[in-house]
Amino acid sequence: MQLSPPPGFARHLGRSLPRYTSYPTALAFEQSDESRARRWAGSLQGEPLSVYVHVPFCQSLCWYCGCHTSVPNGYSRIAAYVDDLEREVELWADALGGHGGAAFVHFGGGSPNALDPGDFVRLAARLRAAFGFRGGAEIAVELDPRRLDEPFLAGLAEAGVTRASLGVQTFDPLVQARINRVQPLDQVARAVALLRGHGVKGVNFDLMYGLPGQDPASVGESARFAAALRPDRVSVFGYAHVPWFKKHQKMIRQEDLAGPAGRWAQAEAADAALVMEGYRRVGIDHYALAGDTLIKAARAGALRRNFQGYTTDSAPILVPLGASAIGRFPGGYIQNARAVNTWAKAVRAGALAIERGLTLTTEDRLRARVIERLMCDLKADVGGICEAEGFAADRLDEAVAIAALLQADALCRVEHRRIVIPEGARRLARVVAAAFDTAIPAGEQRHAKAV
Repeated sequence: MQLSPPPGFARHLGRSLPRYTSYPTALAFEQSDESRARRWAGSLQGEPLSVYVHVPFCQSLCWYCGCHTSVPNGYSRIAAYVDDLEREVELWADALGGHGGAAFVHFGGGSPNALDPGDFVRLAARLRAAFGFRGGAEIAVELDPRRLDEPFLAGLAEAGVTRASLGVQTFDPLVQARINRVQPLDQVARAVALLRGHGVKGVNFDLMYGLPGQDPASVGESARFAAALRPDRVSVFGYAHVPWFKKHQKMIRQEDLAGPAGRWAQAEAADAALVMEGYRRVGIDHYALAGDTLIKAARAGALRRNFQGYTTDSAPILVPLGASAIGRFPGGYIQNARAVNTWAKAVRAGALAIERGLTLTTEDRLRARVIERLMCDLKADVGGICEAEGFAADRLDEAVAIAALLQADALCRVEHRRIVIPEGARRLARVVAAAFDTAIPAGEQRHAKAV
């Protein structure tokens, strides 16, 4: 464990950079409507689907949250939203061409367990009927462990959920109080036991560093507590403090947050604890137990990265459902209207609620592939990727030269257009990937810190 960052790393820790869950990032999206989405959707010929369902509701608001969510006044808003989701499912089912069925379905939020069990089961059944789940499809759901009860757990089982991701963040009670998310260790342990008892085989934890009041000891202890419950996967994210964008984050004072070096030390403490407990590193911020499909994909060079982070999901199509949801087609990206009322009005009028999007160029795809390999494999044969995509091997030499400058700080090694990020620099892979991003530094200050 290296609590102090190496001197060459220190100058990069505070940079604001995309998380590269897509390229180009959502900041590059332009105003759009449903016409482009319908054209892309109608041209499918047997491709498997991934489906994302956004539930923008929570029972209470956590001060650190950067998600698109709100606290409803009673259940009527949520019930109406579910009705509109079902309408949107049918709109997409009609718009899609001859696809190959859904291989991955992900319920995110917000908190999907803000839904009543009956509504969740009904929605899952509508998705299954509309899109046709493939054999072995992964059905994943993000859950608030404070809001799990037996009826909802029974609903997960009935819906065929195979993976649950619990928002743990920290087990430190003092930090929990400062972020308005109090959930004792025994409450999370009970949630894990109940999930597995109801047949949910995969359990993920989300942990965070950089929260108010955290230090390396606190973060390391939370990681050890998490490991003791043996989730299959653990992600460790850095808190992004953007109170000008997420107003509720004003409840967190800047002076209570660690600086770049302190954040590095906290991330190192989590890493050391998880590795000591038998977890293996995946990409820059994920960990998994040996034998997990994420580990197998990483070893095979088949690890992917999407809006949910690292994944084994290789489906070329992502269908977006719900307000603010982002979709992907071979032709580019689309995003639904962020405002629930705007989204609902479009759906009720029989329109796909597309508000923004981006058509990908061939060079966008080329750069996206290099960035994804750097983020997933910590290496990339840039010349080979260029040739595989139909370009000359030297097409990205200017970007390779920018990456080569980072060798002086030990962030990477570059030889014959091959880039390798050393294990010790993995947490700064986004800095290397940014060499291939033509939008940097234009939108730089609107992204999360490098560490």
